[in-house]
Amino acid sequence: MAGHVAAIGYEADTGRLTVCPESSAWAAKTRLEQTRIIAAANKLVGRMEVRALRILAPGSMPALTDVATVAAAAPSGPVKTLETAVDPAIAEAVERQTAAMRKRSRRAFPEPAPDGGLASIEASRAEQRRQADASHAAAPGACPCRADPRW
Repeated sequence: MAGHVAAIGYEADTGRLTVCPESSAWAAKTRLEQTRIIAAANKLVGRMEVRALRILAPGSMPALTDVATVAAAAPSGPVKTLETAVDPAIAEAVERQTAAMRKRSRRAFPEPAPDGGLASIEASRAEQRRQADASHAAAPGACPCRADPRW
């Protein structure tokens, strides 16, 4: 493809390589073989620099004759991975949120008693009934449901 598709630009911040094919047939072939072209460009550079390919319309830009020009334009810093690309403050916030959600989940859906007691939903309802009865007992006469059986 080297004689028919020319690399004409590289955006270091996005890792996008811009190429210009000489005809629409070569443009179609370039689109079909994008992953192979990206892999070949990265092999030429020696590290994972090219992440995407931008294919221009045939004949829209003058072609460069040397692919090494593109390789020289690649940044020399370390490649960002998933671990290094995430802001530590965001990762810490995600951990705090995950811990809080797990805590709420454990509180809402407690594990069944190991002694074979009531199932978790039944235990929750029984505890709510005990709390309501304690509240009623603490305020006699204030709750109409004790005085009126229709409640």
